[in-house]
Amino acid sequence: MMSTVAAVQPDGTPTWVDLGIPDLDKACSFYGALFGWQFQVGPEETGHYTMCLMHDRPVAAMSSFFDPDAGGFWWNVYLATSDCDATVARGTEVGGTVLMEPMEVMDQGRIAMLRDPAGAQIGLWQGRAHIGAEVVNEPGAVVRNDLVTAQPDVAREFYAALFDFTADRNEDIPGVDFTFLRRRDGHEVAGILGNPNATASQWATTFEVADTDAVVAAAKAHAGSASAPEDMVYGRIASVVDPFGTEFSVIQRASG
Repeated sequence: MMSTVAAVQPDGTPTWVDLGIPDLDKACSFYGALFGWQFQVGPEETGHYTMCLMHDRPVAAMSSFFDPDAGGFWWNVYLATSDCDATVARGTEVGGTVLMEPMEVMDQGRIAMLRDPAGAQIGLWQGRAHIGAEVVNEPGAVVRNDLVTAQPDVAREFYAALFDFTADRNEDIPGVDFTFLRRRDGHEVAGILGNPNATASQWATTFEVADTDAVVAAAKAHAGSASAPEDMVYGRIASVVDPFGTEFSVIQRASG
């Protein structure tokens, strides 16, 4: 059953991911092989901002816009906001730094970028014509976004202040410092993983797949790499690295 999103998500919900890389053709070949995506390539003036589609609906995007001094590539995570400017103002009040001031993206929406006090970059998206991902939580689509950081307490305090999130400890994984972030309505939207060995704070994206082992094999066959799949409480998971060094996770969710 397709998991579709038909309206703008509530504030604080991860609503979109995109990736800036130097070779769109190679990226389309790689991610198409992994997830079965179709691609709608945008015009040159948008950096060929390319919509990644499932069932003719957007699930993510890639473009040739990237910062060569950023020190690598990663899937950018955007949190929904009904007022981009107000959220940016609030973010600076509670310790964040503005990386990109709010700006209009044609009729699509309003965008901004922050750096949280733990050092992670996070996007904000006030959706209009583009509401964000329209397919989620099924094979080929995003299923989780989690912040990995050596400063989990700092991060939890920031996001709780920014979006009135609550942070509940995850008791499913003993010995791991992991908390669920929940909106005011109680809905879980993300997590914060405390890792004292993390050299940088970064939001990590996980895509759902139907067969983790098959996706790992596909990644290796298309100039990527991957860890050996492992079984854990939520399913069979692996870490994948694309041809540009972008790391993300894939999970075949446990049945039932």
